[in-house]
Amino acid sequence: MHTILICDDDRDIVSALKIYLTSEGYQTVEAYNGEEALNAVHAGGVDLILMDVMMPKLDGIRATARLREEGNIPIILLTAKSEDADKVLGLNIGADDYITKPFNPLEVLARVKSQLRRYTSLGGKAQGEERQGVLRNGALVMDDEAKLVTVDGEGVNLTPIEYNILRLLLKNPGRVYSTAQIYEQVWNDPALGSENTVAVHIRHLREKIEIDPANPRYLKVVWGLGYKMEKM
Repeated sequence: MHTILICDDDRDIVSALKIYLTSEGYQTVEAYNGEEALNAVHAGGVDLILMDVMMPKLDGIRATARLREEGNIPIILLTAKSEDADKVLGLNIGADDYITKPFNPLEVLARVKSQLRRYTSLGGKAQGEERQGVLRNGALVMDDEAKLVTVDGEGVNLTPIEYNILRLLLKNPGRVYSTAQIYEQVWNDPALGSENTVAVHIRHLREKIEIDPANPRYLKVVWGLGYKMEKM
């Protein structure tokens, strides 16, 4: 069973999340600041992190940045409604999703399950997953069986969200997807207020696969409509 790291300086929130998650069969590890979260991840065995943004010693944003230097473990930020700037910053540095406080327990469980599905699929751990073979567009190549992406022969390290966005667009070169369509197909959630979330991940993806992210050759914006994979 998967192990979830819960990191929040509010012990009542940690206790509540622990109850929700253990009732669904998950194991949990608790931390109360970013430094404790880093130590827990380094100890091994953590499959996903629920990370508060505002914490003492090392906040959730800086902790996420440091974790992203080491790996692609799914990170879901826990934010207050007033922390919109932190949500965007968190996504920019590699967080996979965020949940706004006060949260609905069912939403937390749904987001956790969704991120774990993507992560295990990307790592090749999912059983019975349909293999789609190799997707190729110019010098951009995705081996969906091995879960590897290369550009001009060089490997590209993507988060699960970035990988799934790229796969969606690469499977359908030339087709324009709105931000709502991308969000619904990749996050498997209603697309309410999804524009900034999608845009942040697209920008991050461009930085990894484009020679010049400001003048992309692969991921094109179609103004007023959405994004597409340019046919090469």
